[in-house]
Amino acid sequence: MAKIAYYPGNVARAGAAEVEDCIQPLCKALNIQLVELPRASSDGGNVIKQATPKLQDALVARNLALAEAKGLDVMTTCATSHAIMCNTALDMERDPVYASTVNNLVARTSKVEFSGEAQSWHLLHYLVEEIGLDKVRDAVKNPLKMNIAAYYGPDMQRDGACAGDDPFMPTYMEQLIEALGGTPVDYESKCMSVGSTSMLTLEDSSLAMTAAVLSDAIQSGADLVVSACTVSHINLDSYQSKAGRVSGKRTSVPVCHLAELVAFALGFYPDRLAQLRTRVRLIGS
Repeated sequence: MAKIAYYPGNVARAGAAEVEDCIQPLCKALNIQLVELPRASSDGGNVIKQATPKLQDALVARNLALAEAKGLDVMTTCATSHAIMCNTALDMERDPVYASTVNNLVARTSKVEFSGEAQSWHLLHYLVEEIGLDKVRDAVKNPLKMNIAAYYGPDMQRDGACAGDDPFMPTYMEQLIEALGGTPVDYESKCMSVGSTSMLTLEDSSLAMTAAVLSDAIQSGADLVVSACTVSHINLDSYQSKAGRVSGKRTSVPVCHLAELVAFALGFYPDRLAQLRTRVRLIGS
């Protein structure tokens, strides 16, 4: 059985409970043991970093150190959280003096230090590289049979955060969609930002960016958009109507998170999958 520490990020246990509902059963189905980090904290969400980068890095280093103490890597369902962990680990690796400063802060408050051994994994990369698409394909009980546009966003495509996938033209999610019985839709905007962190300060710009991604996916033939990020997911789903009104573009399309999509295909929550299929048919018509 694969064993890995689980970090839910800032949203999965708050505004995106549907993701938390799905990650646990899908991992059990694929023989993945998720280990909780009860003392883990927020990673700062790149908000704290705007005021004090060292504090955000200390929060992240502490979480990684907690996993490291258990001899485990860390997996998250959020592309933003994954990128934040990768960025902190890379910054500390590149600058030993800075790493010492951050670890000194962590050690004084939590009695742990991050040595650089624990690695962050996004659910997508872990399924493709560690579990394998053949095992995923064998576990499918409800093939998706929909045209699905994969949304990566920019965070997971940064240096050091995209695992073995191509940072400019990623294909891991499309490969996973095929393994789940869906048809991947190719579109140009799959790595574009939707301005999630700017929603409170630059709303119109953020909505325009969200509309650009959604309209591109729709025009390319998508029945459904699947997001790899719980933060971007909010823009793509909850704000899509407002984005359409502001931009004048067609933005109405069902959106779900990657964890939901995998869980549905593996046979969990068939009622929710049925509702999703109904939304796809109604909106598509």
